[in-house]
Amino acid sequence: MIYTAIDTFYLTDEQLENTPSRKDGIDEATETTLRIYGCDLIQESGILLKVPQQVMATGQVLFHRFYCKKSFVRFNVKRIAASCVWLASKLEENPRRARHVLNVFHRMECRRENLPIEHLDAFSKKYTELKMDLIRSERHLLKEMAFICHVEHPHKFISNYLATLETPPELTQEAWNLANDSLRTTLCVRFKSAVVACGVVYAAARRFHVPLPENPPWWKAFDADKSGIDEVCRVLAHLYTLPKAQYIPVCKEGGSFTVSNRSWDSPSQPLPKESQVIDDANINKASAVSVSMSPACVIPESKGGIGKVKDSTKSDDVDEKVEIQSVVPIPVEGESVSKSKERERERERYKRGRDSERERERERDDREKVKDRSHRSKDRGGKDSGLDMVKNQNIILHEIGTITARHIPQGRRTDIDIIRMVNIC
Repeated sequence: MIYTAIDTFYLTDEQLENTPSRKDGIDEATETTLRIYGCDLIQESGILLKVPQQVMATGQVLFHRFYCKKSFVRFNVKRIAASCVWLASKLEENPRRARHVLNVFHRMECRRENLPIEHLDAFSKKYTELKMDLIRSERHLLKEMAFICHVEHPHKFISNYLATLETPPELTQEAWNLANDSLRTTLCVRFKSAVVACGVVYAAARRFHVPLPENPPWWKAFDADKSGIDEVCRVLAHLYTLPKAQYIPVCKEGGSFTVSNRSWDSPSQPLPKESQVIDDANINKASAVSVSMSPACVIPESKGGIGKVKDSTKSDDVDEKVEIQSVVPIPVEGESVSKSKERERERERYKRGRDSERERERERDDREKVKDRSHRSKDRGGKDSGLDMVKNQNIILHEIGTITARHIPQGRRTDIDIIRMVNIC
């Protein structure tokens, strides 16, 4: 991952109290619950996708940064969580397919809502819309963060800090678990990762009753202050007192990841979906084909009897469809149906004649290729043709001798074989 010295994603306490979600009428408890719920989705999906812990940690940090600038009312927490996992997997060089991410979140949603687990068809309209929403939400993430997506986790500091302090080995795992739990809170957007690592080490040492040097204070060696460490410990203690986070439907566009298929981008400016455009194009093509295939259809026109219809044909060398203007015989006033049928038959005969001419040309080309190959083989084998003929004659004589020897008595068979072999040689 590329790192930069620009740190524009750390917020103050005053900014966290005036987030866009608070301005939309969401209280602090609801916002905290939705943040924890989204981080739980990211953690669980990362386990199912079999990605490293670093990918899940990066996704949770991106999730918190996004909702510090956008509201839970406007953007669905479930779809943003899916986009954070997808983007984090690419940032940490462990990419996963969009199809796998959507399948995992679809399965998790069915399990959490006690719904029957159904297969998400990759060729369905529902899957197409979910994939478009996933791509659109990833663009929102990158746009709001100004493409500054590097993340520094506290995990890399924990091992160095504990090795310097010479603590027991069981303290390392406890500090690691606390660092994972800290990602469910807003500590990653309030303090730098070094301060969070110091707070995690201090909390783990207090839990295992391991004394740390205080004269001089150990945290000064790691560029941290006591107030920041105390705040980290307080937030972690408050996190463990909360119940399991449940989804709260506050988004205007609906909360279900599996049922709601509408785009949540902008209610006032809905974007056309690709699947809808494809369906409309298919309907228009089907209607055009039905009009051209009906022999007795009549198109009302002004004093003209013939209408022009677009007919799609395939070329022999190119598989692309090319639309051309062709005149379709349509019966008008004064003409009988039999004449229109005769015209259609003439058209078919003309087409068949063209096809037969093409087949004849292909047969001629094949014959010429065969002739060229035969001439080349004769030129190559002209020198050795005499030797090949002698070898073939000797082989034939040897086979005749062995066949006739089968019908000769046992006493004379050996002599005849010897004579035949001498003649062949």
